[in-house]
Amino acid sequence: MKILFVINSYYARGNGMAASTRRFAKCLQDAGHQVRVLSGPNLAEAAPQPEFPLKEYKFPLFQPLIEDLGFHYASSEKGMMTRAAQWADVIHLVEPFVLQDKMIKIAEALGKPLTATYHIHPENITCHMGPLFYDRALNRKILRSWRDLTYNHCAAVQCPSENVLDRLRRYHAKCRLDLISNGVVPDACTRPVDPPADYLDPERPFRLVYIGRLSKEKDQSTLIEAIRHSRFAKRIQLHFAGQGDAEKSIKKKAFKLYDDGVVAYKPVFTFEDRDGLRRLAAGADLCVHCATIEVEGLSIMEAMQQGAVPVIAEGRFSGTSQFALDRRSIFPSRNPEALANRIDYWLSNPEERWKMGWKYVKHMEQYDIAKSVEKLLDMFRYAIGK
Repeated sequence: MKILFVINSYYARGNGMAASTRRFAKCLQDAGHQVRVLSGPNLAEAAPQPEFPLKEYKFPLFQPLIEDLGFHYASSEKGMMTRAAQWADVIHLVEPFVLQDKMIKIAEALGKPLTATYHIHPENITCHMGPLFYDRALNRKILRSWRDLTYNHCAAVQCPSENVLDRLRRYHAKCRLDLISNGVVPDACTRPVDPPADYLDPERPFRLVYIGRLSKEKDQSTLIEAIRHSRFAKRIQLHFAGQGDAEKSIKKKAFKLYDDGVVAYKPVFTFEDRDGLRRLAAGADLCVHCATIEVEGLSIMEAMQQGAVPVIAEGRFSGTSQFALDRRSIFPSRNPEALANRIDYWLSNPEERWKMGWKYVKHMEQYDIAKSVEKLLDMFRYAIGK
């Protein structure tokens, strides 16, 4: 099968949407299918480029903000897009933006089948626009436009979480909706079978890890505020693994905990490669995920694969809480007191926490990316047949 992915920034670093697309492309190629990508350029020096490269499109005034969010837009070059569409058996749209809308017109003129993934909520965009984030009418209008201009032109749409599936159903999308996780690569758990020798030491620091982009919608601020309410605050060391547009603000708030004497250990900020993230998760006492807007939450899923017990925000626009095994790992989003309560419970019960970590390792097996690839291929076959 010849599969074309259409994405603005396939090589974006620190972008979950691009990372998921790259993983799917590799797995599909490993399964014997031909995969090509229509995308903007890889901006790193001497780096691989997409098979169908497009020039970067830069927005006047807003370009610095777009880049801070780890994103780049591609220009819509009709000749290149037409050649890409002519090559493909099926065209998969990763986003609902202008590039994809123009590809839809070309694909329909050529009689090429289309599928898509719901990778982004309108609120992922409007949360960076101040009060517009709270304008529900605007967010509804954006989603209706994505439905009408993109999703309804597709035979099927991948919904990575139940939250996404329910939302598109409520908006009466005409395409088939397929619940398909973006999946985790089946890495072996690097966590030791038995707890380390100092695990029950009442003096050792508790390692609380937050893996993910440092941005408003990931809501690291709620975790920082929760530490002020935790009875274990003096023993907690926060470790944030990520970069993003809110990095300066989050660092300031986190280090104020130390300056105010709330915590005895300075917070740590790093940007890790994949192996580094695995080691970090395997050594964590808890991994916290506070995102208020999240389609799936691959970072916390990968942490659970390494035996980390999660504490996950539950909210209207976040699908990540579905991966928690029970309510002890869920708290209402933007509620630092409730988060502190969950943190204190797990830190008070180290034996139960260690056992639960291994249950999460087993739990993640059902989200093996190989299973997601098979479901995605079924979706492509459906689109071709239709």
